[in-house]
Amino acid sequence: MTSAEQTSAKIAQAAPRRQMWPLYAAGFTTAFGAHGIAANLGGFSENAVTSLMVLGGLLALYDGAEVLLKPLFGTLADRVGARPVLLGGLAAFAVASAVYALAGSPAWLWAARLGQGAAASAFSPAASALVARLNPATGHGRAFGSYGFYKSIGYTLGPLLGGALVWAEGLRVLFGVLAVLGAAVAMWGALTVPAVPPLPKARQTVLDLARRLVDPAFLAPTAALAAATAALSAGVGFLPVSGAAAGLGTVATGAAVSVLAGCAALVQPRAGRALDAGRITSRGGITAGLLLTAAGLGCALLPGLAGVLCAAALIGAGTGLITPLGFAVLAAAAPVERLGQTMGAAELGRELGDAGGPLLVGAVATLATLTYGYAALALLLVLGSVLIRLASRRSTATAQ
Repeated sequence: MTSAEQTSAKIAQAAPRRQMWPLYAAGFTTAFGAHGIAANLGGFSENAVTSLMVLGGLLALYDGAEVLLKPLFGTLADRVGARPVLLGGLAAFAVASAVYALAGSPAWLWAARLGQGAAASAFSPAASALVARLNPATGHGRAFGSYGFYKSIGYTLGPLLGGALVWAEGLRVLFGVLAVLGAAVAMWGALTVPAVPPLPKARQTVLDLARRLVDPAFLAPTAALAAATAALSAGVGFLPVSGAAAGLGTVATGAAVSVLAGCAALVQPRAGRALDAGRITSRGGITAGLLLTAAGLGCALLPGLAGVLCAAALIGAGTGLITPLGFAVLAAAAPVERLGQTMGAAELGRELGDAGGPLLVGAVATLATLTYGYAALALLLVLGSVLIRLASRRSTATAQ
């Protein structure tokens, strides 16, 4: 074991469970903030969201900031330590949210949304890196499963609670709640999360980084995480469309989306514990998750409420199986001193999947029908499961 690994192991062994709660709260914050506002901008009419083009721009602003900045902040976390990046990102999120809560003009809405995206780009990969650093390798599955659980709760409650706040008091109140939430989690983290010093690292060239990013040990779990996020995003976006086409009301289609998020939340901690206990392997679990998610997309082809609910349950369960296992694999394979960079790059993969899944389904549906859109994404997931198994076998053969 190298000196860097020994230092990380000592920190992980000494960390009590209470130090993890602010990290789980940070995961909840980024998910609640992202979906709580995104789901309610379309119904907002206080002279800020004046057209579909403006709505699309506001949605893209947040995601675009995450795509561009997550790898950079992940690298910064390795250089100065993940804790200051976590706390700084949460504080910046609180400030950005307060900007629109106090000002309320359309121009400040754009600034606030950009600031929120940039801040989430900082504290999200830093939180993932700390989850890995503060837990022993034998507990990574459970730790990432719990982290994913609270993130999924944020995705589930964001549209519901955010919608209630916007309906009752307006969008500025939702931003105010997010400002308080970000500030509270930042103070909680400052009091509870220990200082985890950056580890010494060898100089890395661009070529070294490129080699690490195309290594199957990084590429396979990151691709699986991107595929899971693509299916989740497509399910959230298009299952209500399928339900409406089958004559279902908004309550039924909303319930289907809640089933999807709920299944993802429930499965993640169980999958993580099963990995730590040796009841499943990462390769087998990820493969099963991809196939389960593909089966869910296949169920979306069935008519009526049964097809929509079956699709939601299977997509949620499949993505819930993939997410903690994928992050546990990345944490185990990454150099300890470059965990932030690894998590930032992996989060970038997830963001690309988040955008790419709905784009693929929508593009195919435009050319043919929504049925073919679901089938195209399902086919990609099945192909991905085959490629991951082939890559794993090649890595095993090379190691032997």
